Amino acid sequence: MTMLGTLMEFFPFLHATSLFICAGLAFLFLGNAQYNLTYLAVACLLFLFNLYILPPLFFRLHNRIFILKSGFSDLSKHVYSPWWGGHQIQKLYISFPFLESLLRMIPGLYSGWLRLWGAKVGKCIYWTPNVEIVDRSLIELGDYVVFGHRSAICSHVITPRKGGLLLYVGPIVIGDGAFVGAEAKIGPGARIDQGVFLPYGTVVSVNSHVKASIA
Repeated sequence: MTMLGTLMEFFPFLHATSLFICAGLAFLFLGNAQYNLTYLAVACLLFLFNLYILPPLFFRLHNRIFILKSGFSDLSKHVYSPWWGGHQIQKLYISFPFLESLLRMIPGLYSGWLRLWGAKVGKCIYWTPNVEIVDRSLIELGDYVVFGHRSAICSHVITPRKGGLLLYVGPIVIGDGAFVGAEAKIGPGARIDQGVFLPYGTVVSVNSHVKASIA
């Protein structure tokens, strides 16, 4: 692990700390009569900015400096892994999935949030509250895609091997009108064609191509 990689491990803690500070300020302004509603509104907006806007923007900046490429890499080498850094930036949402579930309550909001991370997301996507997306920038979705309960998309896989860990990263592409059934799991590099229906519990393995005729 490089020094930068070690430092990036502190990002989730710093992110959570900034949220606690903003929330504390909001409670302070709410309980103190000498502060007007403007202070309270600013504190609340700062909390929401830190929670949902700042991490995607930081992630995009990180990716411009450290370009995330598809393919294999060795996590055990003393070379900074762009995927590792990006994973730390997303870690709060992985640890507390309800933060994203709240966004899915408002139609279109979650799709817009994913686009902020760099994902390519079409129109009229239906997200059930418990969908899990691990690598938010590494997906490309067509229009009218439906995601069932507890379906999961993960654009990376790590395999232990002698002397270290091997990382594979590959974007996931899902075509127009595809239906991802409940509990379905889609791995890195997978391609789901237009109109494909994935039944309950389907596992789409690494770099698989699911065609409409097969499904």
